[in-house]
Amino acid sequence: MNARRAVTLGFGVVVDFLQAVVLGVIQGLTEFLPISSSAHLRIFPELFGWGDPGAAFTAVVQIGTELAVLIYFWRDIWRIASTWLKSLFRPEYRGQLDARMGWFIILGSVPIVILGIALKDTIETEFRSLWIIGTMLIVMGIVLGIADKVGSTEKTLKQLTLRDAVFMGLAQALALIPGVSRSGATLSMGRFLGYDRETATRYAFLLAIPAVIGAGVFQLKDVPNGENLYGWGPTIVATIVSFIVGYAAIAWLLRYVTTHSYTPFVIYRIALGAATLALVATGVIAA
Repeated sequence: MNARRAVTLGFGVVVDFLQAVVLGVIQGLTEFLPISSSAHLRIFPELFGWGDPGAAFTAVVQIGTELAVLIYFWRDIWRIASTWLKSLFRPEYRGQLDARMGWFIILGSVPIVILGIALKDTIETEFRSLWIIGTMLIVMGIVLGIADKVGSTEKTLKQLTLRDAVFMGLAQALALIPGVSRSGATLSMGRFLGYDRETATRYAFLLAIPAVIGAGVFQLKDVPNGENLYGWGPTIVATIVSFIVGYAAIAWLLRYVTTHSYTPFVIYRIALGAATLALVATGVIAA
């Protein structure tokens, strides 16, 4: 009996780690596209019959892809951070773009920090409903399509202002709702404000770093509790896999997003959202 129980437990552990690998791959492939990685980490485990992995698991796994961003953009990040720090003490640096970018990223991150703390319980419960996620995939997909269609492309990174940086930060805060997409919301706002795709995408990447890493660290304490499907082992594995896949994909994905229309992502979002709502409505998967 003890041997049989040990085999059962061992098989369960292996399954958890295999599922973690799959979820890490999903996170790595979807984080940098405007299709909501958090929605995919909620929908696909439900489709596979695994259940909701939990808000803490989702937040921590996203650290992996943001570490890929840190490494990929390390020169830009170092230049911005060092110039911003110098500007605090040396006036001649204060007008430089990198110094201003430091402030833009800091102040643009304030909305998601405040709302993330204030709405923590709601984010972990009501916002994870597949009814909400499916709806937001469709609604924000339409918004992304409109923004890309009507938005002008006159402004570049050099023309980024504090007002626009904060507006894009407010848009990013909407991504606290799975299905919105952090990059999708930021890109949509950037396009509405008249920035070209490359500028909107680059700023979206940089703006996400403090928000995602901060959320992941904040949720670390919640990983081992009963509200999350996986413990520390699978969560760490998924995070590592998401880093590897994300880093391998980031160059191609960044190049694609900045040089192509968002139409394929709009179509995909609407199709996935509609399919999710249909599956929930018919009882195939639980909301």
